[in-house]
Formats: sequence, structure tokens, C-alpha cells
Amino acid sequence: MAQPVHHPFFARVYERIAIVGERRGTTEHRRTLLAGCEGRVIEVGAGSGTNFAHYPPSVSEVLAVEPERYLREQARRASVTAPVPVSVVDANAELLPDTGEPFDVGVVSLVLCSVPDQQRALAQLFKAIRPGGELRFYEHVVAHAPRQARMQRLADATFWPRAAGGCHLARDTMSAIEQAGFEVQACERFAFSPAPLTPPTPHVLGTAVRSAATAAP
Repeated sequence: MAQPVHHPFFARVYERIAIVGERRGTTEHRRTLLAGCEGRVIEVGAGSGTNFAHYPPSVSEVLAVEPERYLREQARRASVTAPVPVSVVDANAELLPDTGEPFDVGVVSLVLCSVPDQQRALAQLFKAIRPGGELRFYEHVVAHAPRQARMQRLADATFWPRAAGGCHLARDTMSAIEQAGFEVQACERFAFSPAPLTPPTPHVLGTAVRSAATAAP
């Protein structure tokens, strides 16, 4: 059973930091992430619902999963003014709701860094998306530069996850996406600083396709 998520202080801090990040470029990243999405979408780790405003009219519905109570309530407020139908539910990435019908697109943005079990979360997404369907991803990842990667791993092993709501800086998310059975179709890698005085960190933004094969365990 997935562990409950409760980060009331960090959720409020993150919401305010995210506003700054939107002005510094995150809004454009979200628009790129969601451009061309079609059909039924499941968004995992919807946070406060910042993505909702950027879904194109070709999306018929969005099931937004958010386990943190404060952020989930903010997401429900954001869903009211979304340009497409959005339902916000309380569930974990490691145990997604079974709707009985696969989704055309799965969306993850700045969430695979913080899920307790990244591979299990991706396996759940693989099951939820139809064969040939898309995984849209926007995540920060481990650096290629050895020195920066060592600093990221040190932070992960000490203070960072506790200070940042379970976030990890040094996850090799691209490898995890491929190991889960997704085939990466496009990926842009870039350095981005979401707030003043924070060093740029590697981010990835792209699309993968769910293969017809069974997900890796």
C-alpha cells in the first residue's frame, strides 16, 4: 500500500516558489509539455493545478491525481476555471485509480523527483496508458557533470529530501522511463533555475510512447 503524503508546510512554501518559477520560464515549459495532447489524460502529481490552464481543447478530460491535501484543494479550485474538464482525486503515483479504460496521455511534471518509488510510479503509468499512448514529462534530473552529480547525491543523502517534501536531486529519470517500457520520442535537456539565487539544474522535457510490451518489473 502506498504511503500517505502529508507536507503541509512545504506545500505552502512550494506554491509560493512556483509562482516565481512561472515568471522565470516554467509557464513556457508547461505549454510546450502539453501542446498537442489529445483525448483522455491522467496527470500524476498535479500539485496546485498549474498545468490545467495549458491543456488544449483537443483534450476531452483530465484525471488529476494529487495526494497532498493542501495542494489537492488548490488544484480543485484551479479545475473550476480550466479550459477542459478536470477531475481531481486523492491518490498516490504508486497506486493509481483504476478507471476501467486506458488513457491516451500520461503527464508528469516536477513530480518523479519526489515519489517514494519512482519505478513503481512509472509502472503504474505504463498500465494506465493505452499501447501507443504518450507519456509527457518535464522533470529535473541528475547532472552529467561528475562534480555536480556528486553534490546532488550528497544533498539527497543528507538534508534535501526532508527539507523539500521528499524531492531528490540526483534521480536518473530518463533511464527509469525507458526501463519502465516507454520509448522516448523526443527529449530536450537544459539547465534551468526556477528561483533567484538557486543554481541552474538539469531539466528534461519531452515525450515517450508506451510500447506494446509488458512493463519492466
